[in-house]
Amino acid sequence: MEASFEDSWQGRVDLVPQTPQLVALYTVIRDSRTSRGEFVFYADRVIRLLLEHALNHIPLTPRTVLTRLGAKFVGLAYHEKICGVSIVRAGEAFEQGLRQIARSVRIGKILIQKRESGEARLISVRFASGRCTSVDTAKMAVHILTQVGVPAERILFVCMFACPEGIQALLSAFPGIQLITGAVDSGLTADKFITPGLGDFGDLYFGTCEDDRDSSLSFTDSDAGTLDGTSPHTS
Repeated sequence: MEASFEDSWQGRVDLVPQTPQLVALYTVIRDSRTSRGEFVFYADRVIRLLLEHALNHIPLTPRTVLTRLGAKFVGLAYHEKICGVSIVRAGEAFEQGLRQIARSVRIGKILIQKRESGEARLISVRFASGRCTSVDTAKMAVHILTQVGVPAERILFVCMFACPEGIQALLSAFPGIQLITGAVDSGLTADKFITPGLGDFGDLYFGTCEDDRDSSLSFTDSDAGTLDGTSPHTS
């Protein structure tokens, strides 16, 4: 029997468990009625969950410590330093969350511009040393990391959304990397947006979209709505 497209991802794509909490958070940030303030708040929560999950892929080594009661505890410890590399601009939204969970993490940046033709063009690169964390843009970013000596199997590519076309393109080019995402959507629009997606994440997160929503709207305020965007007073 011929293996399905999804079967070829096994072990290479880690979809964060689709818990009710995660689905609710994605529902808020996908909703076109969500204000920028709400979008940033809930996007940050999703990012934190993604990054915490991604840390499960960092190698650990056994470590025994003494508790404050003088008892031994056999546990685990990180034995390598982590380096984050954000793809400007949307990837910069992950930086604060990474700093919150990985103390003294070093962060580099890659700026890639996408031309009208769809071709990705490298603008600038700034790296820190250590482990690192659009499809043409993603491929170029990973290519740059491998060119400076980072083994593909040591790259964790963390993203909010993925789709089959993007996964296939990225993993075909770099079979050794690990992709961590919170959502695998159905496909791409003619304009190369992931659908159902949410639009341009960078514009929404950094407030550069033209159509921002009413900042007074709250999906957790009992008078305005709940996490699923419905009124708590609706029967």
